Amino acid sequence: MSTSFELDARLLGAAARLGRLGDSHVLLMHDAALPWFLVVPETEIIELCDLPAATHARLFERVHGVGRFVRSYFSADKLNVAAIGNIVPQLHVHVIGRYRDDPYWPGPVWGHSSDERRDAPTIATIRDALAAALPGFEIATDG
Repeated sequence: MSTSFELDARLLGAAARLGRLGDSHVLLMHDAALPWFLVVPETEIIELCDLPAATHARLFERVHGVGRFVRSYFSADKLNVAAIGNIVPQLHVHVIGRYRDDPYWPGPVWGHSSDERRDAPTIATIRDALAAALPGFEIATDG
């Protein structure tokens, strides 16, 4: 873990910081249309294929845990998992719960945004449920 690591300001502008899972930060997008999480590993590397094998495996253990939480807690019909990074190059993996009746189905969510935003109590409830579901999850004290 880098002591100088900082989350990209664009990620922090679009999402609430929920906490840490090992060497990765977990964020929840403000857009309340879908359960949309980001897993951001503490690395300067921007492409998945450039990660050392052990770091890649740890990242996907975290993505796996968040994905299982999203599917279970939100009763998602489908999970979308992607590391695109065209706008924000800092490596981050999207974990998105999708529904056959969501406003973007069946297309991709990229480029869409609803005006519906999560309020602080809802974010806290989701954060606490995530902490209960994922061993080792540390709740953010600044998020």
